[in-house]
Amino acid sequence: MQKPLKIILGIDPGTVIMGYSIIAIDGAKINMLEMDVLKMGSKRDPYQRLELIHSRVNELIKKFRPHSFAIEAPFFGKNVQSMLKLGRAQGVAIAAAIQSGLTVTEYSPRKIKQSITGNGNADKQQVWKMLCHITSIIEEPRYLDASDALAVAICHHFQTSSILSSGTKKVKDWSEFIKSNPGRIAGK
Repeated sequence: MQKPLKIILGIDPGTVIMGYSIIAIDGAKINMLEMDVLKMGSKRDPYQRLELIHSRVNELIKKFRPHSFAIEAPFFGKNVQSMLKLGRAQGVAIAAAIQSGLTVTEYSPRKIKQSITGNGNADKQQVWKMLCHITSIIEEPRYLDASDALAVAICHHFQTSSILSSGTKKVKDWSEFIKSNPGRIAGK
């Protein structure tokens, strides 16, 4: 069997439940390899939960050998303590990915929803329905944190494999563009 061209690990960070998903891209086909959650329990010591996150992300990296790592960026909420805890959980997952040499990309919740549904204000059910269509999965996960992680991974695939972004080199001004693309200049 031919190895998939690209494997992406997507994470929906959380301090009590962390969603994760691994997808394999084989040409135009998106195959879900795993989608689940890590339940840490709200009564457990917060540092033990961070250690569980780090360990699970390391296990997933060793098992699936992803090429890239995508994670949902925390959004600003009213509760500063919750935001701090979520940032720690995200940081631990990112540290595990960096430690393994993976490239890390963060996406805002709005960007993820927009990438999957075309609507940055879509609700979780709309995102889930599109994920079912994109991946042909049928069974809804017990926790939507898992499907959120799948959305993160697929969003990353869409963002990094765009026809518009592939093969285009960024230039700083028009003169550099003209030098780089002499065949695209129309004659007078």
